[in-house]
Amino acid sequence: MKNGTAARVAPFAVFMLVIGAQEAMSYIPGLPQAFTDNAGVFLYPLRVLLAAALIAVFWKKYVEIDMRDLLKYRETFLAAAVGLIVFVLWINMDFDFARFGEPKPFDPGALGGGPAGAAHMAVRLFGAAVIVPVMEELFWRSFLIRYIDKPDFLSVQIGRFSLSAFVISTVLFGLEHNMIAAGMMAGAAYNLLLYRSRSVTQCIVAHATTNLVLGIYVIMTGSWNFW
Repeated sequence: MKNGTAARVAPFAVFMLVIGAQEAMSYIPGLPQAFTDNAGVFLYPLRVLLAAALIAVFWKKYVEIDMRDLLKYRETFLAAAVGLIVFVLWINMDFDFARFGEPKPFDPGALGGGPAGAAHMAVRLFGAAVIVPVMEELFWRSFLIRYIDKPDFLSVQIGRFSLSAFVISTVLFGLEHNMIAAGMMAGAAYNLLLYRSRSVTQCIVAHATTNLVLGIYVIMTGSWNFW
């Protein structure tokens, strides 16, 4: 892949590939049910590690991630607010009619208590709040939303509006998630923030806020179905 495509697609693709491998385990005869049900407990750290490694390898190519955008305090505050709104809507949009497949809640009991369980929870929260927002925003808001308009996506200005790109990326973002309606809501919100701020960095802030608060909520309430 040329013209920066690999840098923005590879972390996301590898992350999704591990998820696919996890799903495929349920079709392998002979594997214990307990193992396939809780494979995510062991594979999630691998997902995070591989995505983080690829992001580090390609980091210099991510010119759209400009930390100076964070100094635009009103925009950063708005991004955080969007992230919080998405969180509130997310936990109230777990509709049966808009769910893809049967949910397989994360089960912290698979690791028991003690340091192992605490370490895994820390890795999961770090992955959700730091690695996933960077990985997904690079793919969705930097690459795909521009690629839909023009394969030479780097020639398309960040935040340029296109109805087709907005609709297609919003729907696909929803289909990426088990909770389809909530996923489309989040995709639409982050897309609109991109058009408003013209900053992938601010979209990362919003996405990170959503995932961080959701992770804290899940841990504190035991609502593992959201993980």
